[in-house]
Amino acid sequence: MKVFAIGDLHLDSVVDKPMDIFGPGWEDHFERIQKDWQKKVSDDDIVLIPGDISWGMKYEEAQPDLDLINKLPGQKIITRGNHDYWWKSISVVRSMLGKNFYALQNDAIKIGRVVICGTRGWAVPDKSFKTSDDEKIFNREVIRMELALQDLQKKRQEGDYSIAMIHYPPFNAKLLPSEFTRLFEKYAIDTVVYGHLHGKNCRACKFLEQNGIKYYLTSCDQVNCELVEILGE
Repeated sequence: MKVFAIGDLHLDSVVDKPMDIFGPGWEDHFERIQKDWQKKVSDDDIVLIPGDISWGMKYEEAQPDLDLINKLPGQKIITRGNHDYWWKSISVVRSMLGKNFYALQNDAIKIGRVVICGTRGWAVPDKSFKTSDDEKIFNREVIRMELALQDLQKKRQEGDYSIAMIHYPPFNAKLLPSEFTRLFEKYAIDTVVYGHLHGKNCRACKFLEQNGIKYYLTSCDQVNCELVEILGE
């Protein structure tokens, strides 16, 4: 069993918002993702999608996009991104998914010897928060991440590989430690998968190993619309 990741699919089956207006890296992006996915992924493998899945505003608008993902091979695991406005009730989201298709929200799932937890997260400030509301949301998301990590800890057994999914980068542009990275270290997470960052000029580090933890940026335009292998057989 292998584990792959790719984030920020930004699908638009119903809502007309083509991503190629943001540059050539987005041209035919989902067709390219599907081609690479079908080449790499078997039914036993896991694919992690850390948020920004659909431009749909309502459940019924997001359903066709989820159906596209459901048709692809592997066991799919999604978390919410900042543009997933359709994602309101986790119970409803889970009812929209097919077989071997899972949604995480402040909790964890174990598949074989791999335990994965996830939540949305929030932007880590470079210096200070822009507003008090921004700080409030950040602190709430830190609590939610710890809830997810606590659930992972309950499910984890000796020898298991642990992965945390978060939509926002868990550090600022200077890659400095944050409340999120300190939590990952506290719970001895092996790997963190995130997305959110876009554009050729974004200050992005596609891979970083910090204090024994591997961090993978998986926004699809940053990885050439190809799945990133997180764990081999």
